[in-house]
Amino acid sequence: MSSTGAPDRRGRIGLVPARFGEGMVGGAEIVLAEMGRRLRDRGWDVEVLTTCALDHFGWENVLPAGESVEQGLAVRRFPAVFDDDAERGWLNHAVATGQPLGLVEQQRWMNANMRSPEMYHHLLDHGDEYRALVFAPYMFWPAYAGSQLLPDKSVLLACLHDEPAAYLDLFAPVLSGIAGLLFMTEPEHELAHRVSPKLAPHSVVGCGVEIPESYDAAGFKERYGLPDRFVLYAGRREGAKGWEDMLAAFGRAVEGGLPLSLVTFGSGEVHPPASLEGKVFDLGFLPDAERDNAFAAAEVYIQSSRYEAFSRTVMEAWLAGTPVIANGGSDVVRWHCERSGAGLVYDDEAEFVECLRLVAEAPELARRLAKGGRDYVLEHYTWEQMLDGVEKGLVEWTTAP
Repeated sequence: MSSTGAPDRRGRIGLVPARFGEGMVGGAEIVLAEMGRRLRDRGWDVEVLTTCALDHFGWENVLPAGESVEQGLAVRRFPAVFDDDAERGWLNHAVATGQPLGLVEQQRWMNANMRSPEMYHHLLDHGDEYRALVFAPYMFWPAYAGSQLLPDKSVLLACLHDEPAAYLDLFAPVLSGIAGLLFMTEPEHELAHRVSPKLAPHSVVGCGVEIPESYDAAGFKERYGLPDRFVLYAGRREGAKGWEDMLAAFGRAVEGGLPLSLVTFGSGEVHPPASLEGKVFDLGFLPDAERDNAFAAAEVYIQSSRYEAFSRTVMEAWLAGTPVIANGGSDVVRWHCERSGAGLVYDDEAEFVECLRLVAEAPELARRLAKGGRDYVLEHYTWEQMLDGVEKGLVEWTTAP
């Protein structure tokens, strides 16, 4: 700390997401980018170290390597190396299903997925130039390899989920032996203690959420030719987010007569069943303003994922005055819903259908339910609160070069 009590901001901070860029879908990466811009505005010297890839499935190098300025931040990109072979597929399946793997097999799994040797060598050669390196999320190769190379400078925005990968021996030194850990919610913090008997210095800092100045729900429906009543799903359309199960359950609810359509935007394939023909509207990628309008226009937002460390989309729905239907398998989202009183939680398909029925048949009740959500977000999840916590950790856990 300086003599005035303000944080000492000497030195550079490297933010190290596996992906970074406009139009990218991914909560951890978006949070790190927003954090970087705001830390820069608070006086930190911020640089983003990332790969040339945007897609987290194929890891194709679609952007040029080297230095640039993007979204107002200095960016240094390195090629991603990705070999889509049979061993990778088998190891991914083994990890996802919790099969026992030795440490060598775990290391083969990590290196069978995306890696970036040139990023590693940059950190090896220039790591001493940074006060801190902030990685996110825990599971990707940059966070694993980079934090082990420079543990005294490494801070991890963990984005920890209750999934088999989190319990791998591979991640024990990441959680216990680096400079510090940042958690966004208490359930994530509690999970970390269950996963690792000894944690590095850590803090629950929350997360910042953008607050739109206004919404245009009616105009949004008109611009995209949407029906008057629809439910919304945003983000990655993939199995890990519960997309397929939710889509199938929604189809059965509609077959039962519920007068609702489904609007979705984000990444991944949609593939609605034939029974939902004309009932599913895929908007692809939306700019930020239209994303906000989508939340305001929806009857309800569906969060079907069990694997959430925070869930920005739930907060965006509540800011827009829209209720949430959430998968109760996520301790984090259940915790948000119970604390705010602004969401409905389901544990099986029958409960999911009943939640949809309440929204369809009692829309005013559903909207009243959501009113507490906006106050909850504004009270707990401002950028100022998060940045204060992040800065405190950076100053306490790292030393300026």
